[in-house]
Amino acid sequence: MLRQFRKTLSRVRELPARGLSRTMSTHHPPSIEAGIADPAAYCRDLVRKRDYESYLIGSSCPRHFQGAFFALRAFYVELASVQDTVSNSTIGKMRIQFWRDAIKNITDGRPPQHPIALALHDASQKANLPAYHLRRIIDARDAELHTPTHLTIESLTAHAESTSSTFLYLLLSLLNLSSSSTFSHAASHLGVAQSIHVLLRALPYHASKGRMVIPAEITARHGVRQEDVFRMGGNAEGISDAVFEFATVANDNLLTAREMFKQSGGDGGKVPRVAMPVFLYGIPTRDYLGRLEAGNFDAFQPSLQLRDWRLPWRIWRGYYQRDF
Repeated sequence: MLRQFRKTLSRVRELPARGLSRTMSTHHPPSIEAGIADPAAYCRDLVRKRDYESYLIGSSCPRHFQGAFFALRAFYVELASVQDTVSNSTIGKMRIQFWRDAIKNITDGRPPQHPIALALHDASQKANLPAYHLRRIIDARDAELHTPTHLTIESLTAHAESTSSTFLYLLLSLLNLSSSSTFSHAASHLGVAQSIHVLLRALPYHASKGRMVIPAEITARHGVRQEDVFRMGGNAEGISDAVFEFATVANDNLLTAREMFKQSGGDGGKVPRVAMPVFLYGIPTRDYLGRLEAGNFDAFQPSLQLRDWRLPWRIWRGYYQRDF
């Protein structure tokens, strides 16, 4: 792993760092036909191109679990992209239904000829991956087609629990760690923090499309007018205060996740090495929130749209220090 991270450090450049589903349209996906011949390579390449942070984190997985990690993340990325890559909700529901059927057929041992489905089937033969977690992500992305924004923090938190947190539960299952209440509770909070981080990072993109991703409960409290944000970006009245409050929710959840390990009383509050592929997801979130604070909570600041070239090193350091 050390050699792999050093190689990554030597290659990384400052590139646009939009939110997860935002990066979908900026890269041509690998050929599905070629992917059927090598599903594992297809999934790894898809994650590398569309979710670079997860690509870095996947390198921390034990080698015999990496294929399953990238299969799960490719599945997650594919579902996260549906909303932004279809012209209407009917087509989106057709894609969602494909994955519902695919999970059922994978469970029955009859995966469809799609590289991600084939890779998931292979992963399910090597580890216990509860199908209800996969279905929960599908259901949440289906609901997102009809309700892409949230009125309350509670509603957004529930969506994050059904997407980001549920993906982390799948990683815990993959690593045979799902029986730990400490890990599960920490993963729940980390998933919420990560979801808010992704939404804030993608706020300029969403605003350009006429969508407000900060819950109305927060924007109303600070007198934010959506139309002003769509026109004026970070110059809109109250938007930096709304971003601050939303980021505080993320930070509180991140701190709670970290506190779970201190409360467990074991090993000085360090994360067990075997669980680090799950909790390394806290490092990109902490990194972004720190940069957002340094920019006075102006989420539209151009520098926040650039990939932090130090992130591979920070993930590597977090892995070896067992901290996030």
